[in-house]
Amino acid sequence: MYTPERERELIELTRKLLKDIDKIRSASLEEAGAYVQKLREVINYHDYKYYVQASPVISDYEYDQLFRALRDLEKKYPQLITPDSPTQRVASEITGSFPTVRHYTPMLSLDNAYTEEELRDFDRRVRELTGLEVVEYSVEPKYDGAGIALVYRDNLFVRGATRGDGETGEDITNNLKTVRTIPLRAEFSKFGIRLIEIRGEVLINKEEFKKMNEERLEEGLPPFANPRNAAAGSLRLQNPAEVAKRKLEAVVYQVSYVEPESKHPETHYEAVKMLHLLGFKTPFKDMKVCRGIEEVIDYCREWEEKRESYPYEIDGMVVKVNRKEFYEVLGFTSHHPRWAIAFKFKPKQATTKLIGVVFQVGRVGTITPVGKLEPVEVGGVTVSSVSLFNEDFIREKDIRIGDLVLIERAGDVIPYVVEVIKEARDGDEIPIEFPRECPSCGSKLVKLPGEVAWRCINIACPAQVILRLKHWGSREAMDIRGLGEATAKALYEKGLVKDVGDLYYLKITDLIKLPGFAEKAAMNLYNAIQESKNRGLDRVLYGLGIRYVGLTTAKKLAQVIDSIWDLKDMPLEKLESIEGIGDVVARSIKEFFSREENLKVIEKLEKAGVKLRRTKLEKEGPLKGKIFVFTGTLGCCSREKAGEIVESLGGIFANSVTSKTSYLVVGQEPGRTKLSRAKQLGIPTISEEEFLEMIKDYVNIDELRRERKEGYLF
Repeated sequence: MYTPERERELIELTRKLLKDIDKIRSASLEEAGAYVQKLREVINYHDYKYYVQASPVISDYEYDQLFRALRDLEKKYPQLITPDSPTQRVASEITGSFPTVRHYTPMLSLDNAYTEEELRDFDRRVRELTGLEVVEYSVEPKYDGAGIALVYRDNLFVRGATRGDGETGEDITNNLKTVRTIPLRAEFSKFGIRLIEIRGEVLINKEEFKKMNEERLEEGLPPFANPRNAAAGSLRLQNPAEVAKRKLEAVVYQVSYVEPESKHPETHYEAVKMLHLLGFKTPFKDMKVCRGIEEVIDYCREWEEKRESYPYEIDGMVVKVNRKEFYEVLGFTSHHPRWAIAFKFKPKQATTKLIGVVFQVGRVGTITPVGKLEPVEVGGVTVSSVSLFNEDFIREKDIRIGDLVLIERAGDVIPYVVEVIKEARDGDEIPIEFPRECPSCGSKLVKLPGEVAWRCINIACPAQVILRLKHWGSREAMDIRGLGEATAKALYEKGLVKDVGDLYYLKITDLIKLPGFAEKAAMNLYNAIQESKNRGLDRVLYGLGIRYVGLTTAKKLAQVIDSIWDLKDMPLEKLESIEGIGDVVARSIKEFFSREENLKVIEKLEKAGVKLRRTKLEKEGPLKGKIFVFTGTLGCCSREKAGEIVESLGGIFANSVTSKTSYLVVGQEPGRTKLSRAKQLGIPTISEEEFLEMIKDYVNIDELRRERKEGYLF
């Protein structure tokens, strides 16, 4: 086990070795001996972080540089090779990071229930929204594995991806082709389906996991902490031949997207049954369709009793409204669907000693105390740190450094301090002092009225910049493809960017300096940054990461202001009067615009040409105030693109049909749910051609269709 001090030493050594890569490759035999020892130490450490903890602290490219340097030295001086060298257990070279692909529909998380009463509350909400007296639910085990999305086109497996951030994931198709329970061909055409995206998890059987760890121990390697981490690490191995050795299994349990939409199974149970009949490994035999929530609760109790005897790790049961027709009515939050919930089994607990506290700075400046623990196994996972949430939590529980604490993995995932074992105190325990200045930039921390968290509100705070850059480039913000966390970190560490405004002053020659960036990659990122200048005022507001201003709030703000500068001078009372903007959000906005450093960033954006004002079309366009919903496949563009066009012309894009909907635009093979809902509410339905007629004077339709054709596959 690596101590925090040892980890810090190894990370510092990693940075030094990366800086000295060229010197290492030209080392003499005498120098090479010392370098080989250091390289093996850091590579073994990063293997541990990557495969065991599933929390890498360097990029794939940086790891590749270290590994290649070691391999090159051993090739140059064969006498330095030893059986335990990392080069002796990897059969082929690391090829680089995986490409990113976009999911057909977002891979959202599930809301959690920990008690039977919470399940009953979920049922009450479902019944209120659907008008049903008794709801039919499908219940199945909740697997503790690595999430995947599989795409089949014309019966062939064409793409497999990780969950990623929910919107995009890593393309690991070749690795997933080695998983025997994933058919390379499945006859979806028998069900009239041309294209389908299905969701599932990659798992390792408990017995196989035990054998795997026994083999690793025999080889002198650290064991995996749990099957989930082992599965997740295996999926990201660069060599599919190595993945094949891990004996992974895939269980699929949901149909998330279908073309034509009309062929989507009418119930969740039927969808899983279809997958089962086509040869997929599914939870079909362990599923139960329950009538009413009490039957659901009984089935969950039954499974909690027998969870340990199940061949795979499960941490609860998934409860879903069975009939798909109600999914549109119930809808989604930005985090989870309202038609499903996970009932989590009782968490496992353990006691250990709190040996220290560090204070972390989040993307929006929230200061989170993290307790460092003497490592302890909880529910099959080795836990060495725990969130202490905020100052009030520490004070209420009277947590001190040196305390013996009872911890649990809340929901079998997040370590949580249940209580302090005060009887074990010997007087040497040290009270925790919460900082009043930012640990990263030294700015004075603030606590807004009604909040419990202390925050740094300096937008240029070094600890926040990387996370803010990543957020700024995210799909729902400025959608800068290629600006992920690794790139953001590299930009900051090389001194090229200190805030989001600096992105727009980068040159291609700057970007080529980034690790792994050749001219084409640099050009692509440069172009993506330039294209983002016209994203829209709402996306700028969201991208700035103002506390409490999510995408929905940003859209509401953008509809009532002409320029971002209007928010700077807008009275607090006027802000609070905007629909959906309460006093807490209003104060947060005022606080943000009162900071000089934040205003300087906005000035940079303005000078660079980033769109900070609403255009006349957005304010008074031909679709002003009209709410559009789309169903079926459009020939001109994706439904998402159509929604962007609606908003650029003053309209509102929505996913569900409600009484406020102005038009339902019907494409090819539309879904029956939206059509029946529109008919029930008397909402006008129009064809795609009628929609195009509305926008033809403002949009190049031919260009739109050309882009659709070129980017049709994915």
